[in-house]
Amino acid sequence: MKKIVLLAFAVLVFASLSFGKTITGTVSDAGCGVKHATASDAAAACVEKCVSGGAKYVLVSSGKVYQLDAQDKFKGLGGKSVTVTGTVKGTNITVASVAEKSM
Repeated sequence: MKKIVLLAFAVLVFASLSFGKTITGTVSDAGCGVKHATASDAAAACVEKCVSGGAKYVLVSSGKVYQLDAQDKFKGLGGKSVTVTGTVKGTNITVASVAEKSM
C-alpha cells in the first residue's frame, strides 16, 4: 500500500512540474524568430505582416524560439512582451493562457 501511495505522489509531483509552466518573452513570427527578441512597434508591424502572409506566431524567450500551438490566442500580440502559461516539451508550448505583459 505504501508503494502505491508513494508512486501516486511521485506522479503528481512530476505532473505539476511539467504542466502550467510560465514563460515570459516576445511574440515573433517563424520567419523572423529572434530578430524580434525585443518588443517594439516596428517588431509588431513586421510580425503581424508576416503572420498575415502565412507565417506562424512563435515566442522568443532568453534567445530560445518556442513553437506555439494556439495561434488564435496571439492575434494582435505580435512584437509585444507576453507571459505564456502552458505545457512545455522541448521547444513546443501547448498554450493554456497568454497575457500581455505591462511595461
